Amino acid sequence: MGFFNKFGQGKNKTKRTSKDFTPGGSVDYIICGLGNPGTRYEDTRHNCGFMVLDVLAEQGGFKIKKLKFKSLCAFETIDGVKCLLMKPTTFMNLSGEALTAAMSFYKILPERAIVVFDDFSLPLGALKIRKSGSDGGHNGMKDIIFKSNSDAFPRVKVGIGQPPHADFNVKDWVLSPFKKDEGKKIEAAFEKAASAVRLMLKGDIDRAMNEFNGRV
Repeated sequence: MGFFNKFGQGKNKTKRTSKDFTPGGSVDYIICGLGNPGTRYEDTRHNCGFMVLDVLAEQGGFKIKKLKFKSLCAFETIDGVKCLLMKPTTFMNLSGEALTAAMSFYKILPERAIVVFDDFSLPLGALKIRKSGSDGGHNGMKDIIFKSNSDAFPRVKVGIGQPPHADFNVKDWVLSPFKKDEGKKIEAAFEKAASAVRLMLKGDIDRAMNEFNGRV
C-alpha cells in the first residue's frame, strides 16, 4: 500500500485467539470498511475504511481475501468476538449491496454492523465515532442507509482534511492519495480507529467515543 506498507513491522502484534471459523457459521458483528477496489484507488483518501481493516488484519495475523457478498472478506475472532470483516468490491456508491447481503445472510441488525469510512469535514487524522446518524454526505454510507432502510449503524469516521481551497473539486480530493508528509498522522489515525473498533466489539462504544472523538 505505497508508504502505508510498513504497517505491522514489529508493532501492535497480537496473537490470534482462535482458528478461522467457516463462512457458514455464526457471526456476532460485521466490520465493513468502505473504499474502492483496485490499485488505482489503493492509497486514496476515500479508502480509509479499507486501510483501517488492514490494520485489524495485521494485528490479528490474517488476510482479508475471501470472495463473498461482493466483497473481500475474512471470518475471524477478534478479542473473543466472531466477526465478518468486509471490503466491498462494488465501488463506493453501491456499498449497501454488499453489506445488506451479508446482514441478511447472518441475520445481523444494523446495531451490530460497524462501518468505517472517511470524512473530509474532519481534520486530517481526527476520528468521530457515532452510534447512528445520517450519511453526512458520504455516498457509501448513503447507499447503506438507503438499501437497509436504517441509519442505526455504529460508525467510525476518519478525518481526511478538507480540500486545499473552495474551488477544489470534492470528488478529486477524496480520490487523491495522501501526501508523504501526512503519512505519520493518518497512520496513527488508522491505529486509533482499529482500537476504537475493538472497544465497540466489546460493547464499549461510549468509551471509544470518549477516548478517541476529536483527537488527532
